[in-house]
Amino acid sequence: MSILLIGFAVLLFLIIVVRMPIAFAMGLVGFFGFAATMGLSWDNWDTYRWTGVLSMASNRVIGTVQNYSLSVIPLFILMGNLVMRSGLSHELYQASNAFLGHRKGGLAMATVVACGGFSAISGSSLATSATMSRVAMPSMRKYGYSDSLAAATIAAGGSLGILIPPSVILVIYGLLTETSIRELFAAGFLPGLLGVLLYLGAVRYVVWRNPAAGPAGEKTAWPDRIKALRGVLGVLGLFVLVMGGIYLGVFTPTEAAGIGAGGAFVIALLRKSLTWSSLFDTFSDTARTSIMLFTVVIGALIFSDFVNRAGLPDYLLSLVTSLDVAPIVVILAIMGIYLLLGMVFESLSMMLLTIPIFYPVVASLGFDLVWFGIVVVIAIEISLITPPVGMNVFVLSAVIRDIKTGTIFKGVTPFWFADIIRLLLVLFIAQIALFLPELLYH
Repeated sequence: MSILLIGFAVLLFLIIVVRMPIAFAMGLVGFFGFAATMGLSWDNWDTYRWTGVLSMASNRVIGTVQNYSLSVIPLFILMGNLVMRSGLSHELYQASNAFLGHRKGGLAMATVVACGGFSAISGSSLATSATMSRVAMPSMRKYGYSDSLAAATIAAGGSLGILIPPSVILVIYGLLTETSIRELFAAGFLPGLLGVLLYLGAVRYVVWRNPAAGPAGEKTAWPDRIKALRGVLGVLGLFVLVMGGIYLGVFTPTEAAGIGAGGAFVIALLRKSLTWSSLFDTFSDTARTSIMLFTVVIGALIFSDFVNRAGLPDYLLSLVTSLDVAPIVVILAIMGIYLLLGMVFESLSMMLLTIPIFYPVVASLGFDLVWFGIVVVIAIEISLITPPVGMNVFVLSAVIRDIKTGTIFKGVTPFWFADIIRLLLVLFIAQIALFLPELLYH
């Protein structure tokens, strides 16, 4: 156990002090930590004695890049990038605004709905926040919305991107825990929809407390509403095709990702939004993001091997057993740890650090790993708007430079409580997450 504690201390030092990328920090600590558990050191270095460690690391690298299931990552990223290039964000916002903009807080509600729709295609919280800030913020300022409500709506709405399928972070969780990706996608749908509804409730609460924060906009005539809705039918059809195909078992997540990327390319061509330059930028951005994610996954798997060999999951399980508490108390304690870590760690880093430690314990206690994955992602969503890190908040403050970070953090408070309510609901009513997977696959 002392080797493990030293490993964690070194890992935190490398990440926080040295600022080493988490992929390399986890890979290095995992490699040399694994060697230390085998009694190896620099003093007894020779290729024969270190064969086991070198074999473990090389197998992780080769196995990850050759994993057919992981091809969904670059394909879904490509689909999201192509959709972003097609100008969908503007049309999603216009369609949402056409139906909701005339209500008090309606523009903020339209932003939440547009964020939910856009994140369902892009799968990225940061991309959703950055994109919707350029689309929705000018309209809300035009109608006199308070900066705190307007910015907080975009920051909170953007956090929906990591849960509503197709979600890259759910794919990575499925890889780390060997859980069915299609079941995770099915399980994320209803909690994601619940998140949208609770965020709409948070907006209503804010304008109820302060009507001046979200004045009503102009009412859109029904012919214009239908026209605005037609603008998103293509991408809506693509989403239904991709996710419906996965849910109904018509094709695998990998095949669905290929169909989605191809469909997004056709939509972008029909909208005449692609040039040779933008197409090159799309492919290069997809490649960079994919390489980054694959590197992070490899580092996390090597670190996971070290953690498992050091016996931390077995130690935690024996500790939990000796405490003689109800299993749900353990889950609540884990959620408390996530909320605390969310104050200082970025979301993907937090998941990669903790999942290898927690999921064996959770599985041993008899909990469903699909349900646990959704609970974890909701907790990570909360971290995206939790001070002092709150990645979505900082992305937004970087894009909208005349709004202070503190103003955005103050505005997201009602949305933070809405997320806590959702987390508790999914914790204690597991069927919210498990209803669709059980209906479709069991």
